[in-house]
Amino acid sequence: MKTLTLDVDYDCDFDLFGIVSSSREHKLAWTLNSSLRLRLIKQQDLIYDLFAQGRLVISNYLHATENSTLRLLRNRSVDPSPLKKPFLAPDIKEYDYLIQVSNGAGPLAPEELLEQLTRLPEVQYACQFDPNTLKFKENLLF
Repeated sequence: MKTLTLDVDYDCDFDLFGIVSSSREHKLAWTLNSSLRLRLIKQQDLIYDLFAQGRLVISNYLHATENSTLRLLRNRSVDPSPLKKPFLAPDIKEYDYLIQVSNGAGPLAPEELLEQLTRLPEVQYACQFDPNTLKFKENLLF
């Protein structure tokens, strides 16, 4: 019997930033809110059940307007996990947090946002990534 495999390639239409920070997530969200004039609100944690391997619980903050959305995601699982790599994006596990921006314009434009992120005292390092080059980009699709 012939076996067919479905091979799907997703196109990510958002900007992705990695942040290295020793701050707790609520402190970082508060700092982003005050310095970037956002309104990041804690959402229900994202839960990825990886059946036989374990599960990931990812902290999730959202700022949404009628034109754009910004998500602050913790890259490491909040709950203890038996996974070897308990990260939302194992490709870039060096980063503590991820910021996902859809339809960013004005202060949320990629260049301007990266510049503002690097100025924050809570952020040790920030970098922009092309999400289409990540191996586990499916984890970033909501």
